[in-house]
Amino acid sequence: MTEPSTAARAPRRSKPATDPRPGLSGLPDGALEAWVAAQGQSPYRAGQIRDGVWRQNIVAAEELGTLPAGLRGSLDRAFRVDTIAADEVTVSDKGLTEKTLHLLSDGGLIESVLMHYPARGRREDGRPEHRERHTLCISSQAGCAVGCPFCATGELGLGRDLETAEILDQVRHAARRLAPGGAHLTNVVFMGMGEPLLNLDRVLEAVAALSDPHRFGLGARHVVVSTSGVVPGIRRLTELNPQFTLAISLHAARDPLRDVLVPLNRRWPVAEVVAAARACARTTGRRVSYEYVMISGVNDTDVDADALAGLLRGDLAHVNLIPMNPVAHTPWQASSPQRVAQFAARLQQGGVGATVRRNRGQDAGAACGQLAADRAGEPPAPTVAHRRAVIVRQSEMALRGDRSAERLPADLEAAVAGWAGNR
Repeated sequence: MTEPSTAARAPRRSKPATDPRPGLSGLPDGALEAWVAAQGQSPYRAGQIRDGVWRQNIVAAEELGTLPAGLRGSLDRAFRVDTIAADEVTVSDKGLTEKTLHLLSDGGLIESVLMHYPARGRREDGRPEHRERHTLCISSQAGCAVGCPFCATGELGLGRDLETAEILDQVRHAARRLAPGGAHLTNVVFMGMGEPLLNLDRVLEAVAALSDPHRFGLGARHVVVSTSGVVPGIRRLTELNPQFTLAISLHAARDPLRDVLVPLNRRWPVAEVVAAARACARTTGRRVSYEYVMISGVNDTDVDADALAGLLRGDLAHVNLIPMNPVAHTPWQASSPQRVAQFAARLQQGGVGATVRRNRGQDAGAACGQLAADRAGEPPAPTVAHRRAVIVRQSEMALRGDRSAERLPADLEAAVAGWAGNR
C-alpha cells in the first residue's frame, strides 16, 4: 500500500454546525463515562443515558426519567440529544417509501430515504422465502462536491461534512418511525447526499456505532458504504479490513464517458478505481457492489455493456442497474425497461452478475438531493441552459471516445486535495 492508514486523510475544510454542543449519539467510546464522572455521578448513569439514546430513541434530555432532574439539565446544557432540528416526511409508493428532509442546526438540509420490503414467497415449512426488510439510505455530507450531472445533489454543491451524530441521528429518526409497528431497520446504506469517503473518519465512526451491540446493534454486514471512486479512501478501507459492503458508483466503464458522468474520474480513472475495489474484495472476502445508473443513449449501449463485462469479469462483484431519475438540469432520460433488461442480459452472458433495481419514491422526489434542491429553489433559466449545453457537448465528445480536458470543479479539487498526492 502506498498510503499510510492514518496520515493521508481528506482535510476538514467545511464549517461546523452552529450549535457548539456535541451530538450525544456521536460521542466516542469512554466520553460519556468521563462526562458522568466529571458530574460526580455513579458510572451506571452513563449506561442509563446510552440506553435512552439507543434503546428509547429519546429526542430530549427531559425524557430520561431515570435521571435526577439536575443531571438531565446538565446533560441538556452539555450535549445535543438530537442534532436534527426538524423533519419533513413524504410518503409514496403506497407507504413503501418514506423520504425525509432533515433540517440541521445551522439551517442545512439533508435527506434520508426509508424503504420497506414486505415478506414474500413461502417455503414448505410456511416461513417466508424472503423476509421483511427495512432499508435506510442516509447522507454523509450536506450537498456534494463530486457534481455528477444526473444527480440533483450535484446541483447544490458541497455545504459541509456531517458530524458523526448528524449521520447517526438520521438512523435514530427512522428507528423511531418503525418502532410503533414493532419493526426495526435491517439495512443501512450510505448512498444519500455526499461522497462518504470524503468524510471518511466520520463515516467510520458512524459505522462503528451502528454495529456496536451496546449502541445501535446492527451487524456490519448489513451496512453498505458507497463511493464514486476515491481510490486512496478505498485503499484505506482495505487496510482496515471492514465487514461492511463496499459499493462503487460506476455508471460507465469507459474513461471518456465516465469523465462526464462522474467528474472524479478525471482524478482517479475507472481502471484504478476497479483495481482498488478488487483488492478490497480479495482482502475482505466481501463482494463489491457496482451501481450503474442507466441513461438512454448515453451509457446503455452494447459497447458499454461489453466494456463493463470486460472490466469486471472474474471479480467478486455484482452490478445493480438503476434507471435514471429525472433531474431538471439534464437533457437525459432513463433507459427503457427493455433496454435495461437487454443490458443486464448482455452482462450476464459476459460473465458478470447483474440485478435490475426498481426506482422507489419517484412521486416523492426520489433523485438524491431532489427535495433539498427543490427547497433551494429552481436555478435561473440561463444557468440551466448553460448546464445542459455543457453536458451535451461533453457527452458528444465522450461518445466519440474523446476524453475531457476540463479540470475538476473547484470545490471538488479542494475536497480531494488531501488524497491527491497518494496515487
